[in-house]
Amino acid sequence: MGEPAGRAAAPATAADWTDDAADGFASVNALGQNGTHGGRDGRTVLATTLADLEKYATAPEPYTVVVRGTITMVPKGREIKVASDKTIVGEGTTGHLVGGGFFLGTGVHNVIIRNLTIRDSSEGIWNDDEHDYDAIQMDGAHHVWIDHNSLRNQADGLIDSRKDTTYVTISWNRLSDNNKTLGIGWTPNTTAALTLHHNWMYETQQRNPSADNAARAHLYNNYLQDDPAGPVAVAYGNYARGATRMVLENSYFEGIRNPVTKDATAALVQRGNVFDGTAGRNESGPDSSGAGAFDPAAAYPYALDPASEVPALVTAGAGPRAAIGVLAPTVLTVAADGSGDHTTVQAAVDAVPAGNALPVTVAVAPGVYRETVRIPRTKRFVTVQGTGPSRRDTRIEYANSAGTPKPDGSGTYGTSGSASFAVEADDTRLRNLSVVNSFDEAAHQAQPGHQAVALRTAADRIDLYGLIVEGDQDTLQTDSASRDAVGRVRLANSYVSGNVDFVFGRGTVVVDGSVLTLSKRWDGSSAGYVTAPSTAAGHRGLLITRSVIDGDVAAGSFHLGRPWHAGGDATLDPQTVVRDSRLGAAVRPAPWTDMSGFSWRDDRFAEYRNLGPGAGPLSADRPQLTDAQAAEHETADWLGDWTASG
Repeated sequence: MGEPAGRAAAPATAADWTDDAADGFASVNALGQNGTHGGRDGRTVLATTLADLEKYATAPEPYTVVVRGTITMVPKGREIKVASDKTIVGEGTTGHLVGGGFFLGTGVHNVIIRNLTIRDSSEGIWNDDEHDYDAIQMDGAHHVWIDHNSLRNQADGLIDSRKDTTYVTISWNRLSDNNKTLGIGWTPNTTAALTLHHNWMYETQQRNPSADNAARAHLYNNYLQDDPAGPVAVAYGNYARGATRMVLENSYFEGIRNPVTKDATAALVQRGNVFDGTAGRNESGPDSSGAGAFDPAAAYPYALDPASEVPALVTAGAGPRAAIGVLAPTVLTVAADGSGDHTTVQAAVDAVPAGNALPVTVAVAPGVYRETVRIPRTKRFVTVQGTGPSRRDTRIEYANSAGTPKPDGSGTYGTSGSASFAVEADDTRLRNLSVVNSFDEAAHQAQPGHQAVALRTAADRIDLYGLIVEGDQDTLQTDSASRDAVGRVRLANSYVSGNVDFVFGRGTVVVDGSVLTLSKRWDGSSAGYVTAPSTAAGHRGLLITRSVIDGDVAAGSFHLGRPWHAGGDATLDPQTVVRDSRLGAAVRPAPWTDMSGFSWRDDRFAEYRNLGPGAGPLSADRPQLTDAQAAEHETADWLGDWTASG
């Protein structure tokens, strides 16, 4: 595995999405609200968990909430009750809500929902009358902008705009793979004003939209498409119901049955639409009293694209965009020669405010930093990144061991306390670094406690990429915030070296595309253990995949792992799976062994499809996953709704 390309720490450039403004009816000054600007006047925060999202979306003060990664709604069908003055936006194309959505109640106003994928609350029932699980439901809200989202596969509607919800713009969304798309109305009052433009409605059976008693419904440049080879047969396209007044302009209808339908009580004006392979009802005209619709240009300015260009324009532009929701991180520079903001990594970490809710990059210049570093729990979203062309250029190093006395005389550091670099904050990233514990076992033979951790994690969603992690005993400790908490770690494109239990702990860890280097003991002997998981029952432990385990040690001298029942806890269920990897000759033919009176056979140790001289076939001493079992032991099974970057 070669060195990675240079990873200079130039800050990401924020797109101008923060200045984007709603158009259409959401831009109109009415009901005491001058347009729709969401949380522009408040703080910007990141949300990576359901707790984050609910905390900020429901808060009384304004927020721009950037959703990073996938958030699974629990229980299924949960709808977060969004408060006024909020922007909720997906970070690039990563922001997904799975199994639920949002609810905007009476009086809620000035809300922007952008650039999200909201999906999969469906219970598998096509016309589901029991589960009212919408992607976005609005009951009496006003001034709402729904833009550049992908909404699909919900148990009920994709968007429900009900009970006099008004001054709404729905633009550039991909609305697909659903029974009910967009329902407007459910009210005896004819007050609602809504704009729908540049939306792609694909394989959606009904309500495309269905507008009931909408005083002003302006639909333009939308693309309604029914794939004849697809599983959905569209029942109807745009439908003006009740006393609706609708203006429909320059939209494109492809393969749609009943593309435009109106009640006798509704007024509908059509201008410039294209109907390609459509059939059935295609209607327009005044209502039964002879009254017409309305003039959208009297409410707000707008420009029409030619209907013939709509399919290409909308399919290319609808849905989440990579440039929306991206924040330029605060960059703190570190250089030992004094040319940066700080001379130590810890000083830069200390400068991150407690309760941090925005991305911060600590850019570390090449050099050797002899210090211990700790990122406390209150400082999330920090990336520590070496700026040199090689991960070897930036080295964070210290030499404490478990038995090293503390300077204040309060005892020794203990295993966890010996770490050169400790990560206790969720959503931390380390990039392009060497992290080393240089404790010299040979020079300290009279001192007990030779465990010496280089890197310790004790948090969730820790992304480690392009690292060298060096030590001897207990090099890489992966834990969680507490015994029952999940602490997910992804270590990729990295090197870890050691000899005794040098990847260990209770974390849920994926080691992917990396090299685990076996090293000799302090006296030159060859013997050791790669992993020592202490996984809690019901959790996943260590998964090593697409990696290499080898080193300049004697053949048949290393075990792949042993079960660590920390504190003698018999309820633990340690797990290591090594799959699709190359095992050097140093791996023992019987690669698993017991520890502290606990048999490895009572826990979860297995291999799958490994190669190399240290690999071996299924035997009583070498459990192998079946193909069916291996399908449940993939990276995605370990990381769940978190997708690591890089």
